[in-house]
Amino acid sequence: MLYQANMGQAYYGHTIGILILDTFVPRIPGDLGNASTYTYPVLYRTLNDITANKITANDPSVLPELISKGNELVQNGAKTITADCGFLLYYQEELRKSLNIPVFLSSLLQLPFILLMLNREEKVGVITADSKLFDVKLLQEMSPVDTQRVAISGLENTQYFYDACIAESGTLDKEKIEQEVIYITLNMVKQDPSIKAVLLECSFLPPYAKALQDAVKLPVFDYKTMIDFVHSSFWKQTYNGNL
Repeated sequence: MLYQANMGQAYYGHTIGILILDTFVPRIPGDLGNASTYTYPVLYRTLNDITANKITANDPSVLPELISKGNELVQNGAKTITADCGFLLYYQEELRKSLNIPVFLSSLLQLPFILLMLNREEKVGVITADSKLFDVKLLQEMSPVDTQRVAISGLENTQYFYDACIAESGTLDKEKIEQEVIYITLNMVKQDPSIKAVLLECSFLPPYAKALQDAVKLPVFDYKTMIDFVHSSFWKQTYNGNL
């Protein structure tokens, strides 16, 4: 087989390019920023000096950095681009236009699909890092989404998640955060039994999805389910067997 190099491309063998916020958080297995989370190679670029606060404040430095680092990923062979903050949904359209390849920046892009899975009287419960920053404008970036069928609970009043992932202390207690995520979600579902699926908005939360699913007994979606789904569309398996 004859292989041809691509001009300017230094890395090969990956499909997913991931834009990572500039954070001081341990990226444990299951987190988007930990390469061992995936069963396939991924390529990273850090968004220098771009934080969640800047994203939600519509800071003018965010989009140029997204485009610059997104172009680096494309130049080095990424076939599709994601990122590690659900609030980057605000920049989905602009980055997609700039890069000219498939872009899926936010785990919230799964919401229309999940809602269509459920009956019309059923809801999706969204667990977000900070519910004070999560408003209807964010959901309106996707059309159509019935916002009356979306219940939102935040982790901003927790102790261990807040300390590690919002205050960025540099230390993370996985077991304690897992307990907090389960408690918040169980309480949300108890208050609203019409919730029949859970979506974890924050990219720090996939490490806790298995324990959460065991606790709430509902489908749980997160960034990892979305990335695996998109990756599978680029790399189809060959089927072998007997009829």
